[in-house]
Amino acid sequence: MKILVTGAGGFIGGELSRRLNELGHQVVTFQRGHYPQLEGDGIATIRGDLADLEAVRLAVTGCQVVFHVAALASVWGPARNFEDCNVKGTKNVIDACQHHQVPRLIFTSSPSVVFCGDHQEGIDEQVPYPDKYLAHYPRTKAIAEKSVLGANDENLSTLALRPHLVWGPGDRHLIPRILERARKGRLRLIDAPGTLIDATYIDNVIDAHIAALSALKAGSPCCGRCYFIANGEPIELHLLIAGILEAAQLEVVKPDVSPRMAWWLATLLEWLHRIPGVTGEPALTRFTAQQLSTSHWFDLSAARNDLGWEPKISTEEGLQRLARSLRPTAELTR
Repeated sequence: MKILVTGAGGFIGGELSRRLNELGHQVVTFQRGHYPQLEGDGIATIRGDLADLEAVRLAVTGCQVVFHVAALASVWGPARNFEDCNVKGTKNVIDACQHHQVPRLIFTSSPSVVFCGDHQEGIDEQVPYPDKYLAHYPRTKAIAEKSVLGANDENLSTLALRPHLVWGPGDRHLIPRILERARKGRLRLIDAPGTLIDATYIDNVIDAHIAALSALKAGSPCCGRCYFIANGEPIELHLLIAGILEAAQLEVVKPDVSPRMAWWLATLLEWLHRIPGVTGEPALTRFTAQQLSTSHWFDLSAARNDLGWEPKISTEEGLQRLARSLRPTAELTR
């Protein structure tokens, strides 16, 4: 079938596009940048902006399924940028699906849409959206998720997936940032004993999207619902980061920053970056400080029951795969 993937220039979108292509689907991608590697894999690419309704409608033409993966995923930046991409862009995708009578829309969301600043231990999808957010990203993603789920009807079946802290070979953001700071001696970790997070290996995320494609049909239990996606292996964050550093043959960094110190440092850095003329992103924000100081792990029963999905790649196996992918780079940077 013909499937559109938005945001294929990103980690999840790119891997999803390649998997769908391998499964024999006719894949079309929509993103702002030019990514020759997608075309090299035989995937059709369209360049455009999600805020441009006509461009989105054109990209959706003839598709039977849309995976809306694209988002502005950052903890810092002007509110308007997040509104245009995450809110307006998502509404344009919904409009285009309705306009072309596309029967299925699968949205890649985030657990941060329900993060209220407290520990989230074993929570399920009944947890409500918070009243306030510390960053524009989770706020606008929550608006987008509500829009997608609210669009579910007899003509358009929708669902949202909430993968948490996605990592693995091919990541161009999270892992490279960790490794760069470690090599420069600037990697600091928050010391919050007993705090557990459940990150998600990339293949498990893609498996969840493929499972959603099979399960999402008019009248199925997953219609209009959201699902947490993770590895099902809560672990202390510093241990996961230690595994990533070891995969790159770098020295392990021990946590030494208290949550309280991280909060006040983030507050100061945010204030400094609001001074006219100061550019770039703060090294730490209050939202990130809260995320790194609290537990995040989930009840995955709904995804297992409704989608028939199960995380297949363990954290241990994922780290072994990461080590193999980083080995040439590690040798060159030693």
